[in-house]
Amino acid sequence: MKPNELHLLASAGDPRVSPDGTKIAYVVSRPNLEDDRYDRTIWIDDKAFTSGPSDSNPRWSPDGKRLAFLRSDNGKPAQVTVIPADGGEATTLTDLEHGAEGVEWSPDGSSLVAVGVTPTEDWEELDDDEQSRRPRRITQVPFRFDNQGWIHDRKRHLWLVDPDGTDDPRCLTPGEFDESSPAWSPDGTTIAFVTDRDPSKGLASGNDVFEVDVASGDVTRAAERGLWVLPSYRPDGVLHILGSATVDYPGNYYLYRREDDGGFTDLTGATDRSSVGLSAGPPNVVWDSDRAVVGYEDSGKFGVISVDPNGSVEHLVEGEQVVTGFAISNEGVVYTASRWDSPGELYRGDTQISSVQSGEGAWVEPVHMRVPSPGGEVDAWVLLPDGDDNVPLLLNVHGGPASQYGFGLFDEFQVYVAAGYGVVACNPRGSAGRGEEWVEAVKGEAWGTVDVEDVDAVVAAALEQFPRLDRDRMGVMGGSYGGFFTSWITAHQDRWKSAVVERALITFNSFAGTSDIGAHFPKSYLGVDYPDAWDMWWRLSPLSVAEQITTPTLVLHAEEDWRCPIEQAEQFFMALLKNGTPSEMLRFPGEGHEMSRSGSPKHRAERFEAILDWHYRYLK
Repeated sequence: MKPNELHLLASAGDPRVSPDGTKIAYVVSRPNLEDDRYDRTIWIDDKAFTSGPSDSNPRWSPDGKRLAFLRSDNGKPAQVTVIPADGGEATTLTDLEHGAEGVEWSPDGSSLVAVGVTPTEDWEELDDDEQSRRPRRITQVPFRFDNQGWIHDRKRHLWLVDPDGTDDPRCLTPGEFDESSPAWSPDGTTIAFVTDRDPSKGLASGNDVFEVDVASGDVTRAAERGLWVLPSYRPDGVLHILGSATVDYPGNYYLYRREDDGGFTDLTGATDRSSVGLSAGPPNVVWDSDRAVVGYEDSGKFGVISVDPNGSVEHLVEGEQVVTGFAISNEGVVYTASRWDSPGELYRGDTQISSVQSGEGAWVEPVHMRVPSPGGEVDAWVLLPDGDDNVPLLLNVHGGPASQYGFGLFDEFQVYVAAGYGVVACNPRGSAGRGEEWVEAVKGEAWGTVDVEDVDAVVAAALEQFPRLDRDRMGVMGGSYGGFFTSWITAHQDRWKSAVVERALITFNSFAGTSDIGAHFPKSYLGVDYPDAWDMWWRLSPLSVAEQITTPTLVLHAEEDWRCPIEQAEQFFMALLKNGTPSEMLRFPGEGHEMSRSGSPKHRAERFEAILDWHYRYLK
């Protein structure tokens, strides 16, 4: 794959099965480099059903006669839209100023619930010029969020939407709090949702699950505070929640059931594997009678399991792939997945149903290894270009660190191997997919220690097993935590000849005050907080050892990255310049932390070109 071939990354996701179990609606997304956008349409079975240009979130009506979805046109916010299931004109039902984020049918089909984003009272009458001019009065954190921008001037509430368009949408949960992830009870009287109603105003880790009575609007707490992701009701009305019953991060996300006494039973914790993964698709719970169907993250794979009321687990979808969405049809589980040679297709068992790929990609198959290390075996992958010549080794380090590389197709690796590099990647301690002990191994003062041990072991094993990898021409790169790791390892090892530090956490001290998750992320990992943490934060920050870096380093960052704000890159770049270290900074306007995965296609291509140019200069 070359930087200008992003169209090869067409993928299928979010499959939804019709009530009669016979039809499958799903979203096909395709990067459009020429128009600098993503073309998203909804397909049913093996052909396009909607025209786009940006349609998502398909949801069947209970009688199967209509399909609700979200539609965005010409860059405008997405709105709730309904179309007859047998085809015809689509009707847009909402005109929310900042759009809608998700939609679900009531069990009887008489209503829809959507997460509507609207301005707060003091901002709703302002035009664009006045909004950009007006001073912003901030009273809590976070006041802006990555990929969302400013959030202090708007609220995310649950809105009831008439699918016939006769009545105007009605806000069900007005007030000062934000809500997300709504789920209807089977009798249609109650909606559960995720919110944060802690009086700390964003300073405390965790969130809450509440329920709202649809008729009265009365809101009650459904669960004690935790790290909750997604509520769901079993067909008999018993509430289940996907997430964590504690506020400790990082960790796995399990499925919990509410009991008659209001307490919760952990149904999947015995698996020691998470049902939510940063590298997989959105969180999902599907019901097959009284069995819950959820995700299963394991050693570079993401599959599907079903869980009975006693916590007994059955594996439904396994194998070397990353499942990105799933549903239950008359013939069993259907799912979308990325495999080493496919960004994402629709499958039933081993049978591929969709065909959204162009067939042009000449993908290189990764070689999977399990490498012994002091902490246990490390999952690793190596990709080599065709031929017999020696090639530079390019080490890639993922973000998180509680994420994982895996068996799905990853565009980064394909671009670099096509350019002549031997790509090495792994999931060191701190990564997801290997259980609680593994993901928590970097807590305390372990960032830059046990993870370095594991990566060093993988690099040594790759050099030994693949003699074509040139130990005298080695580059390293990574984003977010991977950017932290890259800047840290080049400060402590002089064997790296080229480095790319992208959207990196460079100093905990300023990150704690500028990041959208700065109020709790450093404490979650390092165990200490302001004001007692100041010296420790600095000691564990790459900026504190940046004067030791001699490796030529390209600093990449997005100017609207609120996860790792660009001040991190600016401080690091200044330190490198004062070192006399060969360095450049490349800034991408209008982009956030996810730019490399979901940013403007033109920016993604330009990013690839800049990375290849930099490594070529120093690794040739």
